Amino acid sequence: MLTAVLLGLAIVVEVVATALLPRTDGFTSPGWTVLVVAGYAGSIWLLTVIVRTLPVSVTYAIWAGAGTALVAVVGLVFLGESFTWVKAASLALIVAGVVGLNLTGAH
Repeated sequence: MLTAVLLGLAIVVEVVATALLPRTDGFTSPGWTVLVVAGYAGSIWLLTVIVRTLPVSVTYAIWAGAGTALVAVVGLVFLGESFTWVKAASLALIVAGVVGLNLTGAH
């Protein structure tokens, strides 16, 4: 249970850091840059804790897949990015891959 919470937190921290990337203005804005780098560092640190109990392949697949999907949603809702059927289908494939890895990793 704790592992799932930590993984969820790692995903959220990484998504927030990624969503803040445009604010760094190419890493020329020090305050935003520090927040982004700290977010990525915190997320990676959480992953190091999680892989003590979950296989790294499953952990990374969930983190990367869920993070990618959530960043796409954040881009659509908060950053004004477009969302096409190709993006939707691609995200569905990512989710299917994460589910598949979880099913094989659970045995």
